[in-house]
Amino acid sequence: MLTAALLAATVMDQQNQIRIPETGVLVFSKTAGFRHGSIEAGKEMFKKLALEHAWMVWYSEDAAEFTPEKLGKYQVIVFLNTTGDILDESQQKAMEAWYGPGRGFVGIHAAADTEYDWEWYGKLVGAYFKGHPAQQEADVILEDREHPATKHLPAVWHRKDEWYDYRVNPRTNVRVLARVDTSTYEGHSMGDDHPITWCQEYKSGGRSFYTGLGHTDESYTEQAFVEMIGQAVNWASKRQ
Repeated sequence: MLTAALLAATVMDQQNQIRIPETGVLVFSKTAGFRHGSIEAGKEMFKKLALEHAWMVWYSEDAAEFTPEKLGKYQVIVFLNTTGDILDESQQKAMEAWYGPGRGFVGIHAAADTEYDWEWYGKLVGAYFKGHPAQQEADVILEDREHPATKHLPAVWHRKDEWYDYRVNPRTNVRVLARVDTSTYEGHSMGDDHPITWCQEYKSGGRSFYTGLGHTDESYTEQAFVEMIGQAVNWASKRQ
């Protein structure tokens, strides 16, 4: 089922000025493995971001949305805590064909726990999930505060989340924006260099942003996290 966050073609900003939505966003949250309870909190976050940024947002867990015709109305596809094998071969090809200049992808948390056998997707996200210790507090070190999605964040961002380890360190292939300080929590298995948020311009001129943050419900009302995702979508659509 496909639902839209905005039912009208225009929205009012805080100064009561009419703004026409410039960015079509598909928030896709299909799961074929573990299902995060925070998906619903994430959808609520995107409703608020849609009004703030003048996006038209659609929500779906139906893979039938991935056809050339249907994908044409979106500038950004968000994988919100997706898991497992969620698209068939024809749907994968439709997403690959859709991706290009002026279009982008934003992956949140378990987007890295998705489509392990789809090589193109693995490179788009940057790394696949390997495992995680118990949820706990840790420090996130901001390496790049020039990016629109991270410039509002503190140099050291202390928060609680589920800290993913990845099968490979993506650093050589992506622009790392933030890493986890592994000395501030227990149970990591990736080594001391542990990227957790990154971006890239991946093939065909499209943009990709991924963050391993976003396991908890609380993430989606945390202003720093919400602002990061909002600016990530704008950046992915080349509005930033």
